[in-house]
Amino acid sequence: MSNIGLVSAESFPGFNTDAAVRYRRWRNIKDVVTRYLVAAGGISVIFILVIIAFYLLYVVTPLFRPAHIERMTGYPVPGGTEDMTLFYGLEEKHEIGLRATAAGDIYFFGTADGSIISDKHLFAKHAAYITAFASGDPAQGLLTFATVNGTALLAKHLYHTTFPDGVRTITPYLEFPLGEKEVPISKSGIPIKLVTAQSDSDQTTVAAQTENSQILIVSFRKESTFLGDEGSIVRHDAIITVGNIISHMAMDVDQRELYMADAKGFISFYDISDKTAPRLIQRVHAVPDGVEITSLQFLSGGISILVGDTRGVITQWFPVRDEENNYTLDNIRHFDSQHAPITGIAPEYYRKGFIAIDNQGYVGLYHTTAERTVKLEQTGTTPLNFVAVAPRGDAMLLEDETNQLEVWKVVNKYPEVSWRSLWGKVWYESRQQPEYIWQSSSASSDFEPKFSLTPLAFGTLKASFYAMLFAVPLAILGAIYTAYFMHARMRGIVKPTIEIMAALPTVILGFLAGLWLAPFMEKNLPGTFMIMLFIPASVLISAWLWHKLPARFQQHVPEGWEAAILIPVIVLSCIVAIMLSQPVEYMFFGGDMPLWLAQKMGTNYDQRNSLVVGIVMGFAVIPTIFSISEDAIYSVPKQLTTGSLALGATPWQTMMRVVLLTASPGIFSAVMIGLGRAVGETMIVVMATGNTPVIDLNIFHGFRALSANIAVEMPESEVGSTHFRVLFLAGLVLFMATFLFNTVAEVIRQRLRAKYSHL
Repeated sequence: MSNIGLVSAESFPGFNTDAAVRYRRWRNIKDVVTRYLVAAGGISVIFILVIIAFYLLYVVTPLFRPAHIERMTGYPVPGGTEDMTLFYGLEEKHEIGLRATAAGDIYFFGTADGSIISDKHLFAKHAAYITAFASGDPAQGLLTFATVNGTALLAKHLYHTTFPDGVRTITPYLEFPLGEKEVPISKSGIPIKLVTAQSDSDQTTVAAQTENSQILIVSFRKESTFLGDEGSIVRHDAIITVGNIISHMAMDVDQRELYMADAKGFISFYDISDKTAPRLIQRVHAVPDGVEITSLQFLSGGISILVGDTRGVITQWFPVRDEENNYTLDNIRHFDSQHAPITGIAPEYYRKGFIAIDNQGYVGLYHTTAERTVKLEQTGTTPLNFVAVAPRGDAMLLEDETNQLEVWKVVNKYPEVSWRSLWGKVWYESRQQPEYIWQSSSASSDFEPKFSLTPLAFGTLKASFYAMLFAVPLAILGAIYTAYFMHARMRGIVKPTIEIMAALPTVILGFLAGLWLAPFMEKNLPGTFMIMLFIPASVLISAWLWHKLPARFQQHVPEGWEAAILIPVIVLSCIVAIMLSQPVEYMFFGGDMPLWLAQKMGTNYDQRNSLVVGIVMGFAVIPTIFSISEDAIYSVPKQLTTGSLALGATPWQTMMRVVLLTASPGIFSAVMIGLGRAVGETMIVVMATGNTPVIDLNIFHGFRALSANIAVEMPESEVGSTHFRVLFLAGLVLFMATFLFNTVAEVIRQRLRAKYSHL
């Protein structure tokens, strides 16, 4: 048996010396430590990503928890059952409740046990004196009592909070906008059958139906003197004559609109902004034939009305402008979770939600914008007559037919969040149609937050699309030339230079984009587009001329250094394009291309737009795609390329049919990593887009991305609020999108590697 090729340790005298053994032992220790450090680092990265994901879920999960109601206590109605209840109310902490009776008695009671805290008798007691009652906007606490003498008394229930000796004390009291004496509404003293009213610091308006079927509109306005002192109260009267029997009336909080429902199911919509000349806008059939309207209430804000009927259906209506700029009352949405006649609707004070009760003992919690039934529960088999909701929406009072009053706790923190409100088109109040809108704040106190993530997700994809459209061709083609055709010394200069670009802070790029590039492009818009044409054309012409030069001239440039000749060509092309910008603009675009686009093409030009973002974000993404692609191409085994060339293939054939196929997994990974980089980009988008959350593919318009929205609005959001958690939901969406992109990229990369590994 031959021992040729076998080498023993004894052949190397120094192999087993103490120094050699110590060296091998130390090297082995370093290998083991390094292996464990690398493993620990990888595990730590995975662990941190998992922690981030779980924290995002922890913050977002409460948005989707179901609502919950719980009975706290119950007792007989405060003040006794001698007189019928007209109204219930709650103060902000829901520690004190209010009950108004048909005798004009006001009882303030503790909600814990129903004990009377204070009471007020508004009228001298005698039978059938109060003939009508109405409550105004819940946030203002107005109560209106109308009488058989054609008079009305208006009172507001208010609550004053003090902290004597560090203990919170809530003191309820009444305030009378028109004085503590009754105000004549019907000058002839005709009894009032139906009434509605609203009051603010400047004006009080009462609408009342008398027994002779006339609707009286009475306005009391406070007039100020020339010096600003409070003057006298001026009264204005108007009369509306109706043919049908009116069953319900409601006036908006701004005292400009009046709705009346009749026994036939019709709703009449009046404009009463001119108190001396009410004007009928529209009359609509709100319910099918044979169905009666049982409740008519304004939603918070005073724009929408809620109509409950004997079917248990609740519909939402609000005025919508038509093409001729006229308002028409439209049925926007309906809720049909309950199946018994609706006996009461209590709108929430500051949200677009409401609570409805029926005569089978069911309580329904709804939110109009989210178009969802948040909670439906039967509290008992006894029909419910009255419902009141606390200002914060966290408690409610229920009275049933047995004159029992119950206090219920309500846990309903985020009713405005639903799949429809986050991702679908929503028909918001005062809008002409359903839309995707993100608008989290406003200067108006009546504003309803709009949390559609669709325009933000669209903006993120739009930014990524234009950035990749700019970056991918330049980065990959540059990587191909650098790795395969460029001289090694030139590659040693170009590759590190481009990789250094990745270290440039994106806030600097965003700053330059917003303050320099965007105004420069607006001023030289024709030149910008000519640059995009001149550079490819000049490169092709230069390449053609190079091949036409005699060989003795070509030999003066070493092979692989030809690209250096293009540097002055490209610079000159840019200079010529900018120099021609103004003449071309005057010749073809009337001296103002952005204005020409608006007038001739019907598209506005925003200074901070997608074109600016695409160019600047493209520069931010190019180093990542270039570096990974160049490494993948350069790492293709030399034997593959030399073998292909030896078999007669040209360098370009070898590149296209061998090198690119072999390097395709790495190139694809580079593109996907660049896409992930573009999706998560923040500062460039914040500073160069205008941050307008619109859905528009136009390259001349701006947008708002998810990442930019988080950066802009997170410092302003209230911790734990819907806004706060929806921003975290946007972060979770970004996290999931990045995870999805990377997963798909890895799957495709592995398949490409398996497919071309035999090359």
